[in-house]
Formats: sequence, C-alpha cells, structure tokens
Amino acid sequence: MNLVGASTRTQARQELARQLRVDAVRCTARAGSGHPTSSLSAADLMAVLLDGYLTMDLDSPGDPANDHLIFSKGHASPLYYAMLKAAGVISDEELLTYRQFGSRLEGHPTPRLPPTEVATGSLGQGLPIGVGIALAGRRLDHIPYRVWVLCGDSELAEGSMWEAFQHAGWAHLDKLTAIVDVNRLGQTGETMLGWDLDSYARRLEAFGWHPIVIDGHDVESIAAAYDRALQTEDRPTAVLARTLKGRGVSSVEDQPGQHGKLIADGDTALAELGAGARPGAGENAVQIRLPVRALPAERVAVLEGSADGSAHNGATGNARTESHGPTWVLGDRIATRQAYGHALAALGDHRADVVALDAEVSNSTYAQTFAAAHPERFFEMFIAEQQMVAAGVGLQIGGRRVFASTFAAFLTRAHDFIRMAAISGADLALVGSHAGVSIGEDGPSQMALEDIAMMRAIPGSVVLQPSDANQTARLVEAMAEHRGIGYLRTLRNPSPVRTPPAEEVRIGGSRLVHGGSPQDRVTILATGVTVDEADRAARELAADGIAVRVIDCYSIKPLDSEEVRRAADQTEALITVEDHRPEGGLGEAVLTELASHSARPPVTLLAVHQVPTSGTSAELLAFAGIDAAAIARAVRDLVG
Repeated sequence: MNLVGASTRTQARQELARQLRVDAVRCTARAGSGHPTSSLSAADLMAVLLDGYLTMDLDSPGDPANDHLIFSKGHASPLYYAMLKAAGVISDEELLTYRQFGSRLEGHPTPRLPPTEVATGSLGQGLPIGVGIALAGRRLDHIPYRVWVLCGDSELAEGSMWEAFQHAGWAHLDKLTAIVDVNRLGQTGETMLGWDLDSYARRLEAFGWHPIVIDGHDVESIAAAYDRALQTEDRPTAVLARTLKGRGVSSVEDQPGQHGKLIADGDTALAELGAGARPGAGENAVQIRLPVRALPAERVAVLEGSADGSAHNGATGNARTESHGPTWVLGDRIATRQAYGHALAALGDHRADVVALDAEVSNSTYAQTFAAAHPERFFEMFIAEQQMVAAGVGLQIGGRRVFASTFAAFLTRAHDFIRMAAISGADLALVGSHAGVSIGEDGPSQMALEDIAMMRAIPGSVVLQPSDANQTARLVEAMAEHRGIGYLRTLRNPSPVRTPPAEEVRIGGSRLVHGGSPQDRVTILATGVTVDEADRAARELAADGIAVRVIDCYSIKPLDSEEVRRAADQTEALITVEDHRPEGGLGEAVLTELASHSARPPVTLLAVHQVPTSGTSAELLAFAGIDAAAIARAVRDLVG
C-alpha cells in the first residue's frame, strides 16, 4: 500500500481525495480566486490515479520512463497543485502561494513547475498534446509509459478534442487514457449532453476508443476502470466519469453559477470536508509515493549511446552531428518550398532527432521529400492543423527537433495552439507554404496574407522568409538550433537562386541584392517573392539614372537592425514591399525598428491592401501594387 496510516486501500483513496479537496479549497481561499468547484469534482479520479497508477520518478521529472499527466482542464489547477503537495513535490507553504505574483503555482499550470510539461488552460489542447506524446511512445521511444489526460466535459465542445479523438483512435494509441470529468455544469449552464454518458460513449466508440462509464466518486469503480485501461490493447481508453461539481461542499455541490467562484464560507466548507477532523489537516495529512518504472534494457543501450548524453531524444544515433545541406547553382530556378523539403531530408540524414509532421499537403509543402527519406520519423496529421501543432508540442517534449508544415493560410486556424506552445516553452519549427497573392489562380482562400503578423506576435519567435533555395537550406538548419517557436514562410513558384552557397545566411541577417554605394537615393526593403520584383525595379531605375539599394530581408523577426539603420542613415527614403497585409508585416517591423531613430527618413509601405481574386501571379502582384512597376513608381514619386 502506498498510503500511510490507512486501514484499507479504499479508505486510503477516500482519505487522499478528501485531502485533495481540502487543499484545493484552502489555496483558492488564500488566493481570493480560482476554480475550487471544478477541482472538487475530479478529486476522487485523481486520488486513485496517484495511488498506484501514475508511474513517475518525481526526483527525476525528465526520466524518459515516466508517465505523463496533462490537466487539459487547466482551470482545475488547485487540484493539480494539491496532488503535487500530496506527492511531496511542493510544500504546504508553497501551496498557499497559489496565484501570487512570483509563485510557480499560476492560475493555470505551466512548465515553470516541474513535472508540468506543457501549459494548459486554453480548453481543448491537453488531449491533442497527449496524442503527440503517445505517438512518440508508440513510434519513436518504444517505452511503455502511459499518457493520462484529465479532461472536462465542457471542452468536449471544442473541435480540437475531436481531432484528437479521431487521430488517437486511428493510430491505435492504447497507452493514452482520457479521464473525462463529466460534472454536467459549464461556466454559464449545463453542457450539451449533461450527464448523458451513454451518448458520449457511443461517440467515442465510433472514433475507435474504448469507453468506460463509471461513477466518478466511487473509488473502487475508478480503480477498476483504470485497470481495464491498462489491459486494453490496440485502442485508447476514455474513462467517462459522472461527477458532481463542487462535490463535498453542500452549498455549491451541483449548483449552477458557481464556476470560477470562491466558496462563500470557506471555513464551513473546510469543516464539512473534515479539515479539522484529524491532526495535521493543514499540512501533509496524506503523503503518497508514486511507483517508478525502469527503462527497458534495449532502450537504455540506445539512450546511453546518444551523443549529448540526454536520455529522451527518441534518436538511434548522433543527434547533434553537423549537417551538410543541399546547395544550388546561381541562376537556377527552384521554389523555396521544394528547397525546404530537400533541406529537411538532408538535415534528417545527419540528425536523428529531427521529425516532421504535415497536414496532408506534403506533396505541396514538399515535406514528402523527408517522408520518403525518413518514413519512421514522418507523421501524417491529415487536415487537422490544430492537432498537428499540438502533436508537435507533444513530440518535442522528448528533446526532438520538430518541423510541422502546411499551407501558411491554414496555420492561422491553429494560432491559439501556437500561442500556448510559446507559453509552454516549446521548441517548434512551423513552415507555411503557398504564401501571398503570388500563388495565383487558387484564389484568396488559399493566400496567407496575415501569417507574418500572427507569428511576429508570438513571444520568442523568429519569422523567416527566404527568397531563394540556398537561403532556405541554411535557414532550415538555423531553425533546428533555435529554441522557441520558429516560422519559415515558403513560396509556391520557382525563384532564381541569387545567394552563393558559401554565403552566410543567419537568423537576424539580410542580404544586399543591389546597390550599396553612397549614390543610392532610396532603399527598397523586400522579402520573399518581392525581392525579385525589387531587383527588376532597381535595374529599370538604374537605366533612368536613379540609384537605389535593394535589401533582401529574409529575416523579418529579428530584423537585421544594423542594415536597416544604415539604410535609414545613408538614403533619402525607405520603401518596404511585401506579399502580405500592411498590418504586422515587414513594413511595421521596419517602422518599429526605426521608432527611436533620431533622423528617420520617410518610409513607404507597399503591401496587399485589398481582398485579392484569382489570376496569374503577375496579374495579382500588379493588382496588389507590389510588382516591379509599382515599386519603380513609388521610387519615382519619392525622388520627384
């Protein structure tokens, strides 16, 4: 028996659940805010999980043999922190710092507090991330760890949850268990299905899951359900637990309108829960010790052979070998999306920690090149961009370098997942192809025109848009080393190779394409497809005796500050030109960089202001006013 001072296993688990409830009420009362009722409903479920089912070495939270616990219903953080206290991870004193400035115990869990691996609280994300972790265990790690995800019934209205249910069932992720706290009450009223657990079960069974319907307050039934989950093979398990929100406190139990509110009379609630019934109730009255799993011998041998000595990289060789990516001859014409595929495959040749995901457009993004070279490390995520990003977050937990690609326009629907990935401190390289009006006839639904703004707003992100194949290859390598969120914007149509293979290309860099002399009157700052247009405009202007400078801003965040400021000092005016909306793109990045510049010259922003239509690439660039002719006109207007 893991619990101390309990006469039976059932009594022990009931006592632990009582203590979890007491601590959830105590910490929220001290904080003056939080979600105690959502915590009370799931306390029995988590007490049983702690007592014998969750396998984890808490002295080594990064141990690759550990189980993974995700609170998808992150607002139940008081319960999570009460669990960590019971397991000895935090003290009672720290528990009572909940929600205070500087405390590791934030309103919703974040990785600031180990063993927390991902940030949760934006509902509908914990289970999709769990799918990624379970995929890693099944296909890469070959370690029998389990992934336990506590879900709320309200979040089952999120489409991302059903993306996760569908993928997990299709992939036969039998080490994944979703524990659904069906307490019936959401924030403003009853959920769609209320306590109709049979309907939940039928839906999940149709998605390839093994549903188990139980009383979520009967610890013996909970234990039996977990036992069945452990024994189930070839499909994931969903424990559908009927619970009462606010369980154990009569003033709020099963009462609407209590979500996210303090219990009015905390002392009475604690007395009702039995907080004063035994000595030490405000301390660790119950202490749990989690079981520990040993790594299989064959995995120990593999992990001990890794180059950097890190255990959990899922690799079978040197994970940090220097790569030698592809190069192209000056003057070749190749699409940057195609260069991405070749560069990623080459990176995979030299780094066994590199994995790739794609949202069922790999023949367009050219992730298929990596898939052909490294099928065991390629994950087809289908048309489910939220699940793709979430799976990437799950896969990178083991130290892998994850690249995830789709059409740039469709990454926007996963913005909340990208935002939360940054809060989680995830290392994730996102690649968006078919950007801007230059894609042509497919029309505006396929044209990413907001993606740069979206990605620039992510904390710690880098935003890159190479204009040719050699730049692309070097930037893929740079993204593999970047810590945080990286975004690479690739183009559909071929572009000429201008960058010599040996030239340095780096995050935060730029490239001088044309000019650079003291006679330059205007600097054109271009990126991606507009670099070619700017170069053609510069040559046309030169024929008329107007000297201009063209800078290829392949790194949009961070900008090449030195080069931008030099251009501001040495030329009369700046023009930014981009196949993107004016809001949040290159132009605003340049203006931000020069906001404090003492003598900022005039800055003209050429960007896509209108909603485009179908047409050829040339027609649409002209329509948007970002082709060579429009750039030349803008320069002439500036110089008179």
